[in-house]
Amino acid sequence: MRAAFSDALVAAAEADKRVLLLTGDHGYALFDAFRRECPEQYINCGIAEQNMVGVAAGLAKAGFRPLVYGLAAFVPIRVLEQIKIDVCYEGLPVGFIGDGAGVVYSHLGASHQSTEDIAALRPLPGISIYSPADRHELTACMRHMLQGQAPAYLRMGKADMGDVHAAPLDGQNITAPLLLGEAGGPLLLVATGSGTRIAQHVVAMLGQGDILSVPCIKPFDPAPLKAAALGRQLVAVIEEHSVVGGLGSLVAETLVGTYTGDFLRIGMGERFSERCGSHAYLLSEHGLAADAVAARLRGLLAGAPA
Repeated sequence: MRAAFSDALVAAAEADKRVLLLTGDHGYALFDAFRRECPEQYINCGIAEQNMVGVAAGLAKAGFRPLVYGLAAFVPIRVLEQIKIDVCYEGLPVGFIGDGAGVVYSHLGASHQSTEDIAALRPLPGISIYSPADRHELTACMRHMLQGQAPAYLRMGKADMGDVHAAPLDGQNITAPLLLGEAGGPLLLVATGSGTRIAQHVVAMLGQGDILSVPCIKPFDPAPLKAAALGRQLVAVIEEHSVVGGLGSLVAETLVGTYTGDFLRIGMGERFSERCGSHAYLLSEHGLAADAVAARLRGLLAGAPA
């Protein structure tokens, strides 16, 4: 996914000299190709993320298309006020890239983990929010973001869990959930980011279930979700994000009043990570390992209480 991001970034900057990359003194290996191909469009703002957003806002007012890169724990969390006032209030076309979203920085503790970025940004007027599951969704999200003229945030997990799509998403509407398989049955999984790959493993373990992948949290076309949920016994949301305010909240808000089956949000509970370890270990600690999710869903489908 990070290679696809680098390729999309270089292609965008070569096609449009107004595209500028701002970084807070990190991401060097990731940006080797960009600095080689587009050195005049690269700005290292140093470890001063709030100031970096202000610089990006000024550049946008001058006609540039700045992209602000940082760890998701810092961009958008550390700079939330600047995103709100400097960018969203002004309606400026600044793109924010939050790398290492979720608990990917598993060895660095809560200070470098970001499980609340979607929830923090969703209420801000005018900002788009992207959460791609693989390189194909990321490329489509980058294209959609750069075609727009509004603030945008793209969250990117550092761990590459593999593709969920077999081919590029050319011509598909990514503001609508993407249906992976149409087997029907009682179970619908709605997932975003790394949660989509987890959902695929869960379906393989259960031998049933359809998946809706959601690469775009905002704007969001609700029609495919409402249609896919009809007649289901259980709709479950899987996301590497807090169960409060993220995709689970969006799905609940969308289905309220129309869906009458069981509903479950699977994500980070209201607590910080207690230990350090690998990414897979942290997912397990938070109940997001595929086998644990499958066991939980199997029980619900059999009629056990949530």
